Formats: sequence, C-alpha cells, structure tokens
Amino acid sequence: MPTPGFVLTLREKIGHDPLWLPGVTAVVFDDGGKVLLGQRADTGDWTLITGMLDPGEEPAVGAAREVLEETGVVARMEGLVAVHSQAPITFPNGDQCQFMNLVFKAQSVSGVARVNDDESVDVGWFGLDELPPLRAAHQQWLQWALDFAGETRFLR
Repeated sequence: MPTPGFVLTLREKIGHDPLWLPGVTAVVFDDGGKVLLGQRADTGDWTLITGMLDPGEEPAVGAAREVLEETGVVARMEGLVAVHSQAPITFPNGDQCQFMNLVFKAQSVSGVARVNDDESVDVGWFGLDELPPLRAAHQQWLQWALDFAGETRFLR
C-alpha cells in the first residue's frame, strides 16, 4: 500500500521511530448480507477494507473514502463498532508504527465492486458461509460488526 505523503514527510524528520497513526476499517455489507473484501496486492491476503486517515479528516468520511478508493463502492457508515489500539508494527524497512483503529459497520449504497487502485488485486462480495481465509483480527472485526447493536466496543 502506498505510504501517504504526510507520513513520508514525518519519516524525513523522525526516521524509523514509532508513529501513532489513526486507522479505519469498514465492514461493508450489501442488501443481501454479503461482506465486501479486498485481496491485498502486497501480501495476497483477503481483508476487510482498511486505510489511514488523512490529517484532519473525519473518521467516518475517511472510512467511506477508503472504500470508494479501493473498491469503487459508495458506502454509508452506519455505526462506530469499535475503537482499539493495534499491536506495534515494524515494517521491513525498519519503520515502526502503531494504529488506533476505528471499526465501522457500513452499508453499500451504490457502485460495482472492482479493483479501483493499486492496493488490491481482487475485490468481491462474500457470503458469511463462503469467506476466504481472514486474519484473526479481521475475523474479530467482522464478528463485532455482525453483533453491533449500537454500543461501541472499547476497553473500559
């Protein structure tokens, strides 16, 4: 996935030191209850739609932007499912970061799911009984979205 310009600028100043970054995940459902997934170009993994917020960007707006940019689907964010801190990551180049992830439940409004940028090699709608293998975190976020009844999950 391409690194946003603001992160590259920060990296020029701080090198590989840890960055705390805001991330979003959109668990997007269609009218039939299928979930939207993308197959990442960098790892080949199937994932929920994720991304990084731009400086000053409203989280739900950023999540909708990521869905549109990556899949061509227009989605309406329906609720904030969870707010949590992910484990620290060290990338192969030595860059360190940690994401505060905001997980949204979303509904598809329009558009046809397709590969819409260079971050994915495939995009599609999947029934809950036909999901490709997902990382444990993505399975958890999907379950949280399925269980969502209006109360945001966070550590108390």
